Amino acid sequence: MKLFYMNNISVLLIASKETKKEMWGVALSVVIALLVIKISVWLYRWANPYCSGKLPPGSMGFPVIGETVEFFKPYSFNEVPPFVQKRMSKYGGGSLFRTNILGSKTIVSTDPEVNFEILKQDNMCFVMSYPEALVRIFGKDNLFFKQGKDFHRYMRQIALQLLGPECLKQRFIQKLDQATREHLKAVSFQGVLDVKDTVGRLILEQMVQMIISDIKLETKSKLIENFRDFSFDLVRSPFDLSFWNALYNGVMARRNVMKMIKRMFKERREEATSNDLKYGDFMETMINEVEKEDDTVNEERSVELILSLLLASYETTSTMTAITVKFIAENPKVLMELKREHETILQNRIDKESGVTWKEYRSMMIFTHMVINESLRLGSLSPAMFRKAVSDVEIKGYTIPAGWILLVIPSLLHYDPQIYEQPCEFNPWRWEGKELLSGSKTFMAFGGGSRLCAGAEFARLQMAIYLHHLVTTYDFSLIEKSDIIRAPLLRFSKPIRISISKNP
Repeated sequence: MKLFYMNNISVLLIASKETKKEMWGVALSVVIALLVIKISVWLYRWANPYCSGKLPPGSMGFPVIGETVEFFKPYSFNEVPPFVQKRMSKYGGGSLFRTNILGSKTIVSTDPEVNFEILKQDNMCFVMSYPEALVRIFGKDNLFFKQGKDFHRYMRQIALQLLGPECLKQRFIQKLDQATREHLKAVSFQGVLDVKDTVGRLILEQMVQMIISDIKLETKSKLIENFRDFSFDLVRSPFDLSFWNALYNGVMARRNVMKMIKRMFKERREEATSNDLKYGDFMETMINEVEKEDDTVNEERSVELILSLLLASYETTSTMTAITVKFIAENPKVLMELKREHETILQNRIDKESGVTWKEYRSMMIFTHMVINESLRLGSLSPAMFRKAVSDVEIKGYTIPAGWILLVIPSLLHYDPQIYEQPCEFNPWRWEGKELLSGSKTFMAFGGGSRLCAGAEFARLQMAIYLHHLVTTYDFSLIEKSDIIRAPLLRFSKPIRISISKNP
């Protein structure tokens, strides 16, 4: 009997264990099923985002990474982004399609009229907004990323006190001319010139001096060297291995530059309370803004503005000058016409030793402005303009949901054969008789709307002065071919280097 009970107990224990295994198996199956359902729902919502109206056609790409990899895929210089071309063709040639780039739900617009209206309505239906990944790299207080109509107008007016036409005309054109002349004289003795690198240094030296007039030479050199590691070259695919090295160098350089500018700002501000010494530079302007009773501008924002102005002027103007010199060297007819125009300017000067005047720059460099515009059109240095819808917006039968990014790509206009005949050809004469000093619906080299680049006049002036001294004083030619690719920002396969010698 005892053995019987023990056998029954053993059977029950074994049965109990089997039951527990079955229960655990069922529980695990339920958990897996729920997980699969949840993942399936998440994947469906990723691919089909909620919208109160009708979304444009498109694909959100792979979960999390979206279509970021393809967006950053390199392509040739004279080419409309394949990323856009492929999707326009795939979705029936429409002017709007949806995607996901850098983790942001995005609508791409290829319609010139729509793009013009979007930029015109900036800070009404749309505000400036970049993908969070870019904001983190360049700093949340960076001028490029700030929102708010009143704030941006206020900061833009401050920036124009440094880079606006009136300030350049009254205070800086002679200094820019002298610095450019001395720069070319110094580097020409080497016989070989890396255009982007040397022009970048020239611009940084001038901008730093315009902003911080009392900076010590050693501090200035250290600031410039750090700054040259922090550039727009960071705007590349995070899946590119070189991105992480560039990111580290850029972040460290930015940190060092910020520390240096902050220290100088604090020292100057403390000095301002103890004496009435006036410097008349941009840092003094910013200190005066900080001292005002309202809190629109604080010390942190002042330093960020200084950093933004240095970065934008250095990176874009040096790149465009290099591209322009490349185009001129490859087109003897253009070079000949430039020489003719600038030699005429020299002949008409009463004082042969004086530099470029504002009248000469504005009224006597017509062909020069045509060359600059054509270089800007082909260069399209702003490959993408980001805006964010502040509320649901209806466009061409589609809804752009609130919070979504809207992406405008200027090169679609600049390379449109219906707007520009033979758009891949460098032809300055296409600008004959057209407006040369401002943008339009079909020319967005410096952005558009209320976010039109505050440094546009500075860039044009610096390029014009550089070309003036280059073509009137020196003989030059390209040393080797340098291919240009986009990814989506411009990159040179090799530095644009020229052999240079003074005219006999």
